[in-house]
Amino acid sequence: MRFTDQMGNTIFLKQSPRRIISLVPSQTELLFDLDLDEEIVGITRYCVRPEEKCVHKTKIGGTKKFRFDIIDELQPDVIIGNKEENYPEGIEILQKKYPVWMSDIQTLTDALEMIASLGELVNRKAKAEELVTDIWKQIQQLSFPDPIPTAYLIWKNPFMAAGGQTFINEMLTLGGFMNIFGDIPRYPEVSIEQLQAAEVILLSSEPYPFTPKDVEELGKVLPKKTIQLTDGTMFSWYGSRLKYAPQYLKELRNIIRTSYSEKMTK
Repeated sequence: MRFTDQMGNTIFLKQSPRRIISLVPSQTELLFDLDLDEEIVGITRYCVRPEEKCVHKTKIGGTKKFRFDIIDELQPDVIIGNKEENYPEGIEILQKKYPVWMSDIQTLTDALEMIASLGELVNRKAKAEELVTDIWKQIQQLSFPDPIPTAYLIWKNPFMAAGGQTFINEMLTLGGFMNIFGDIPRYPEVSIEQLQAAEVILLSSEPYPFTPKDVEELGKVLPKKTIQLTDGTMFSWYGSRLKYAPQYLKELRNIIRTSYSEKMTK
């Protein structure tokens, strides 16, 4: 069987994979949600959902530092990776030994195509198509006529934000947020002065785990801004977690709109 991944690489499998290694947390969750379990033999230490299943799986290192010895012991039929989340040098080493299927995701369309393609790869085509249909139906119900100028921070010391050409930027747009760093590619380092252009500042739970203390500290230097902790998986995980994202975005937008309105009336 021949498959082409989202980076244009072609892999060949003799049969539906029975030994799968996933190098990406959101795609690991997707594989489990496609009713795979025994077939998943290895995951990264950052693959934590669903917790009750991930805890029992062999860990092959991190997303950017693989344990090649453990991977060799597992003898996978296929390895599932991602262009952004995994390091190219490690992927190149694996590609010399194993079929490696890579995703490359910046948009919702990319994400839905990945889900459908991965479903076909692991012999769960119908389940994957059902999931795609459900996500798309929910996404189409999102409508926010008044986008709020927003900064989405992913790191501290220095502050780094999600810019354009990222999946986070796509989700911000869908949620009715206008990314003030949308014209800057990828993940720029930003200053307090630049954050003044935002009306709302979202502090993500990952990769840096912002806390209520960070909200308090940032609020002292930016007292007129609405600062809100947010679940990073709802903005950056592009697998089956997307089925929960539309409702989360609606609820978050309502919370922020209320808070923002209160600040404007003070």
